[in-house]
Amino acid sequence: MNSQRIIVPKMSSVIAHEARSRAILRWLVRERVVEAALSTCGSTGNRMGHALAEGARKIALHPERVPLGEPFNGMEVVLKRCIYTPTDGFLEEAGCPGCRREVGEPLFDSLEEWMPGLTDNFTCPLCGHEDDINGFLFLQPCAFSNLGFIFNNWGEAGFTPAFIEQFADWLDQPVAVVAVQR
Repeated sequence: MNSQRIIVPKMSSVIAHEARSRAILRWLVRERVVEAALSTCGSTGNRMGHALAEGARKIALHPERVPLGEPFNGMEVVLKRCIYTPTDGFLEEAGCPGCRREVGEPLFDSLEEWMPGLTDNFTCPLCGHEDDINGFLFLQPCAFSNLGFIFNNWGEAGFTPAFIEQFADWLDQPVAVVAVQR
């Protein structure tokens, strides 16, 4: 089964997202987590990605499960506004951090305005609390952003907490790790 672990900043519009993605890529290449050159190791779009390198084992919770040598094991960088949710079993439930009540249906309906960039924010219809859509409470990890890092076939390898913390530091933003089974 093809799986992905996607690291996404919890911010709709990351400022200078292309420059930040290049800085993160340089960091991952220096750490030998990924290769510098693009190859056909991705699984989305044009299938171009940065193949995993031997250093990927040091960022994995389960190093023996890192998909080194698999054909679709690359890291892809997404530089456009996307919705990152699990594909199977996503509950589409969200809560307001202001009133702590369920606002899932109206929030997910608002994505029609969020996706084309008409807004980054959502306003709770129950209490009026307004925040970046990522500021609302979700039962499952998900994120909405103009930047994402897809690790293909990462499966059960997982990421170490230290790596996720470093990734968030490089982005200067909290991140979500979204698990997708395809």
